[in-house]
Amino acid sequence: MLLSNYSGACCLMGIDILAPLTASHIKPWAAATPSERLMSSNGLLLNALHDRAFDRGLITLDDRYRVVVSSRVSHTPTNNRWLYAFDGRKIALPGKDKST
Repeated sequence: MLLSNYSGACCLMGIDILAPLTASHIKPWAAATPSERLMSSNGLLLNALHDRAFDRGLITLDDRYRVVVSSRVSHTPTNNRWLYAFDGRKIALPGKDKST
């Protein structure tokens, strides 16, 4: 369902190679009810790196669907490139053309 909702691309980077894409739960699996666990509205399609960062609280989304990097993440050249570069960027929303 998430592949269809997000046109087969990561909602953050737009990567459309299936191998690194993963369904990421917005509300953690352990905290969700059985019905919430399977709801597509409780999911994001992210690449493996940003999925893990999201799951670990290193990045999150604000109420406008913009990426927020945790203050726990130090500024290093690598972190700046792969996490802070997306700080403030709005994710692609389900059903939206990824080119817009």
